[in-house]
Amino acid sequence: MVVRKVTTNHPAGDFAAWMGALQARVEAALARLLPGPDIVPQRLHQAMRYAVLGGGKRVRPLLAFAAGDLAGADSSRTEIVACALECIHTYSLVHDDLPCMDDDILRRGRSSCHVEYDEATALLVGDSLQSFAFQLLGENRLTDGAVAQLEMIRILAAACGSRGMAGGQAFDLASVGKALTVPELEHMHIRKTGALIRASVALGAYCGTALSKEERDHLDRYARAIGLAFQVVDDLLDCEASTATLGKTAGKDAAAKKPTYVSVLGVARARDLAEDLRADAHKALSGFGEKSYRLAALADFIVLRKF
Repeated sequence: MVVRKVTTNHPAGDFAAWMGALQARVEAALARLLPGPDIVPQRLHQAMRYAVLGGGKRVRPLLAFAAGDLAGADSSRTEIVACALECIHTYSLVHDDLPCMDDDILRRGRSSCHVEYDEATALLVGDSLQSFAFQLLGENRLTDGAVAQLEMIRILAAACGSRGMAGGQAFDLASVGKALTVPELEHMHIRKTGALIRASVALGAYCGTALSKEERDHLDRYARAIGLAFQVVDDLLDCEASTATLGKTAGKDAAAKKPTYVSVLGVARARDLAEDLRADAHKALSGFGEKSYRLAALADFIVLRKF
């Protein structure tokens, strides 16, 4: 493995301000769009809001906004996409925490949805958030053409399904206690973690001016690299950070004997891989110039984050 160190000149304060403003915007939009807590069935809607609101890095919405900026998108369109993506991501977390999956009692620094409510409600929360995401994509005008909007729905559906996120989770459950190779880990995580990240970049770009196939290919190469990098860093943090810092149970992968990039490569080589993927992401953006500034900064954030 050749490690390519990346040096960037993005002003940290500017990125932090941009990220904070968009996180607040997505939070407000989700609070407005989700069914209110007093709407029947109240307990389900309260649990949906509990799971979605008040926490999370909102990385997938940030990626959608950054890709939308690159394509000159109207931010009101990107906002809807961002909320749909966060609903899908949260549904996956709620189901991931269930006893039949990873069985975790903490998420985003507080009780997991099935602990705060109950398992049946948590299952319905995940189901409802997934369908609500597609409702948002279907009832709002997000592009200038129906064909493009249908393609957006197809992209998100594929990212969620058996050849995307759900399939990755199936691989993950089947791999417990097994020794996987790096290509096998990549095969799993390009689906479990990477599929929705790739969809986030693609859907954000679709909200703007149509890009060429070559440009879309470059964006997808960027998204593929950061999708894998996100998982590598997650594996590193799971063994190095505290539960308080992560907002979820630290060390759980090792305790469950799940294969990770750390267990396969060791800490040092896993860090090198994350840096290599970060370099790949920057290289994929090189042809876009200043338009890709936010996407490049997000690649840095994903690899250099401490939580």
